Amino acid sequence: MTFAADEFQQDLAQADAEDAAGEISPQNGRWYAVQVASGCEKRVKANLEQRIETLDVANRIFQIEIPQTPAIKLRKDGSRLNTEEKVFPGYVLVNMLMDDDTWQVVKNTPNVINFVGAEQKRRYGRGRGHVKPLPLGKAEVERIFKQAEEQEPIVKIDMAPGDKILVLSGPFKDFEGEVIEVSPERSKLKALLSIFGRDTPVELEFNQIQKES
Repeated sequence: MTFAADEFQQDLAQADAEDAAGEISPQNGRWYAVQVASGCEKRVKANLEQRIETLDVANRIFQIEIPQTPAIKLRKDGSRLNTEEKVFPGYVLVNMLMDDDTWQVVKNTPNVINFVGAEQKRRYGRGRGHVKPLPLGKAEVERIFKQAEEQEPIVKIDMAPGDKILVLSGPFKDFEGEVIEVSPERSKLKALLSIFGRDTPVELEFNQIQKES
């Protein structure tokens, strides 16, 4: 794909207009969303950073980010592991000045699928046209990064209704049961325990139970 000169100048003119309106600063680049292969976000970021240096475009591709929020993963033994959760799995954000060279550098990075943008129809013949990258608005970018910074830690647990559990502590220690409801935001779940010969729903803390294999 080649960016026509008039199209690129139009993009720069639009950037200048938005800058005058306080929307964006072309000197600092514009943020674009790039779709990547599932689970390859960090690999793409590392490869792209290396390509930027090798291909000498650091003056036009400034920053690559994978917005993430804090998360707590509960292990089977009840211990907690501090980790991070991707805000947009399958995407990375790139701050850059868009031209033919920078488009090629990003698009040809291994495991990159395409920029997020508007699909341009082919003038002749059949088949899909190319995708014209569309920059994210300043308000959208601020919302994304603000969400990543201010999000309360998400509790993740490898548990779902129907799973068998063993209670490790509390009044029902050593009871076995079956999960019927999981509430990650409260770090609790409900399970059916056999009490006095009857299945009774009991609410338990995540750190009170262990998933049975």
